[in-house]
Amino acid sequence: MENTFHMLLYRAFHAQRNYLRPFLDDIGLGSGQPKLIAYLAEKGPCHQRQLADYFEVDPAAICRMLDSLEKGGFIVRQVDLSNRRAGLVGLTDKGILANQMWQNHCRDMEQVLLNGFSSLEKEQFAQYLARAYHNFHQHRQS
Repeated sequence: MENTFHMLLYRAFHAQRNYLRPFLDDIGLGSGQPKLIAYLAEKGPCHQRQLADYFEVDPAAICRMLDSLEKGGFIVRQVDLSNRRAGLVGLTDKGILANQMWQNHCRDMEQVLLNGFSSLEKEQFAQYLARAYHNFHQHRQS
């Protein structure tokens, strides 16, 4: 059982979550929120629908996470002057700082995760994960 891919993936994912979970409270973020602020930090203000599509999550779930982030002062919603029916979501200074803190914790986690891996193995591992995701995405499309 320990050598099946689904169990190995599950255990690695669970270990990663357990490593990072304590930092959520320190930063003031809830589960699922760090990915949203990371996306906004990289891409800049965007539509709620863009977040839902990128993360393949129900728009209502994104809306709930954004409501919480807005109440916490991490994001602001703005009117999109090119489309008044769709608002833009952007980071506040507090959101930018929270993302920086989260990324630092993620870098530390990656150092633990990849300890003893060569540069080539790290690159291959990333490629394997990307291919596995691509396979799921292609399967869902067919």
